[in-house]
Amino acid sequence: MPRLVLLTEGFTGRSFELKAERSTVGRLEDNNFQIPAPSVSSHHCEILLRGNDVVVKDLDSTNGTFVNGEQISEQALQVGQTVRFGSIEARLEASAPTGASGKRMLDKTAVLPQGVKLNELEQGTQKITSFHKNSPFKKKSNKITLVFIIVGAVIVLAIIGILVYGVFFGGSPAQ
Repeated sequence: MPRLVLLTEGFTGRSFELKAERSTVGRLEDNNFQIPAPSVSSHHCEILLRGNDVVVKDLDSTNGTFVNGEQISEQALQVGQTVRFGSIEARLEASAPTGASGKRMLDKTAVLPQGVKLNELEQGTQKITSFHKNSPFKKKSNKITLVFIIVGAVIVLAIIGILVYGVFFGGSPAQ
């Protein structure tokens, strides 16, 4: 049984088996093959099975139906050809391959782990005990802070010195 496989990013891999004599494609839920994209009309097109032929018929869609880049109103679609509903592209594929026993062959999809596990984080990592001069994570220099502390201490000592001088030597004039 032929099927349509979506190729556009965000919809990649979604497919629809063409089992019925007449299937509709569109944005609304009442279509046989719903494609919830703004460029796809509510009822965009029909896919008709006429014997061994797959025929695509546009239903006066706003953004048009295209086969291999050319806008169509009705056209037979061959296996391997692309059809575009607005900006959503799909390819007609033959039925899924079967093995010698007649059972469907499994695709070669690989399952990727989600994220990193705690024990994987602990393996192969080094604890950083000190920051070296060549490290991108250098300790912030305290030179400017040290300068401000020294200048502040000198000013405070100068003020104390002036006050002490004033108390001991600046008293009232001798009588």
